Amino acid sequence: MTLFYIVLGLFLDGISITVMSLPITLPIVLQAGYDPIWFGVFLVIMVELGQITPPVGFNLFVLQGLTGEHIGRVAYSALPFFMLMCLAAALVCVYPGLALWLPQWLAG
Repeated sequence: MTLFYIVLGLFLDGISITVMSLPITLPIVLQAGYDPIWFGVFLVIMVELGQITPPVGFNLFVLQGLTGEHIGRVAYSALPFFMLMCLAAALVCVYPGLALWLPQWLAG
């Protein structure tokens, strides 16, 4: 599913990814037995990952507009952050308790 969202992030913005994929992926995730709060955290990480993935990464275009740098340089500069987001997604997948700790703590 991570690859699915990364591929969608190559071509679509975050709201489009969420609106188009959620009706399909949420029932699958629920039937697989995953927590919907966990999936929400995972989805937010994936959408933000898509926002810094070229060629349609809108955050890259914002940075390019602010700095005046070439979009290739901005995308290359965002590569470490892309890798950190991939690490965060992997950690949330391997240790789902990371995404669920705060909601469980707030619920009491």
